[in-house]
Parts: sequence; structure tokens; C-alpha cells
Amino acid sequence: MKPSSAQARIYDAAVQLFAERGVVPVNVSELAQFAGIARGTIYNNVPSPETLFEDVATRLGVEMHERVLLSFGPIEDPAHRLANGIRFFVRRAHEDRHWGRFVVRFSFSSESLRGMLSGPPAADLMRGLDAGRYHFDRDKLLSVTSMVAGTTVTAMFLVLDGLMTWRDAGSDAAALVLCALGLPQAEAAAIARLPLPDLPERD
Repeated sequence: MKPSSAQARIYDAAVQLFAERGVVPVNVSELAQFAGIARGTIYNNVPSPETLFEDVATRLGVEMHERVLLSFGPIEDPAHRLANGIRFFVRRAHEDRHWGRFVVRFSFSSESLRGMLSGPPAADLMRGLDAGRYHFDRDKLLSVTSMVAGTTVTAMFLVLDGLMTWRDAGSDAAALVLCALGLPQAEAAAIARLPLPDLPERD
């Protein structure tokens, strides 16, 4: 379910606060001021301020996965889907820097964010393996998903720190991952440079 406009403002403000300050208790008055709404609106839209961090992290994961999956449309090739997914994360870090810094800062410490980088992508990795598109030992799936997640987060970091453009960082990361999974270098590079569609909004 898509959050209400008030909930979206609250969660966006919380993302910015957590990205800047780390996981610290959130003062409801400060959050309300930051979001530009009344304190009562916070209490009406946030089930528990004490669990706000995990609530925000879970929301980010669900929202991003839904939007990436919607973007695939008729694309069936697992390699194309994986490359696009990596590049979507990197591009969004460029477009929404607070979101990007939140993901980079907490992706390996929050269970909810770890799921964002290993849920549906892991299923696509297995489909690619079963189709003969990738080449890795089946029992190494956890290591492979960790490699994909680590490469993606590092590319996001490079963009956030102004060391690379999102296009170059995203395409390089996608090509390196596809090569690691067994695709020929030229094919991996070509897939990683295909036009990237817009990231759809959630229904």
C-alpha cells in the first residue's frame, strides 16, 4: 500500500535525519518540525516512534523493490534485469542523496536493508543460473548476492562522494558483476550501457 502524503513526508524527513546523524532516538518535535507538520500528525501516522528506524528501512526496501520490478516490463533476460537493477540504485543515489546516504550508511547493519539488496535479486540470480546465463556454484548464492550488494553500494558511495558520475559508476558496476557471473566482457559492457528507463512510481 502506498503511504499517505503525511506518512511520506514523515518518512522522508526521518531518512534525512538518520542519514545525517546515524541511528539515534528521534525527537518527535524535531521530526515534526523537519517534516513541516504538527506533532499530532506524527503520532497519527507513525505506529511507534521507537521503531521508526526499522520502519523506515523496511519501507525503503519494499518501495525500491516494487519500483524496480515494475520497470522490467517485458524484459526476461536475467542479465539485463540485474544490470538495470544495479543502475537504478546508483542513479537514485544521485537523484535522492539523502536516500542514497541512508542506504550506504546502513545497508550492511540493518536487516531490512540487507533484504533490499538480496531479496528479488537473489531469485533473479537463480533464474539466470538455471537458464545457463550465469556460471557459479549453487551453494555460493549467499556469496554472490553479497558481491552484487557490495559492488552496488560501493558504486553509490562513489557517486555520493562526487568521484564518478552515476552513469559511469552504475554501468561499470553492472558490467563487472556480469563478468564475475560468467558473461563475456563485451556482452557485459553492452548490456550495462543499454538505455535505462524511468523508475516507475508505486501504484
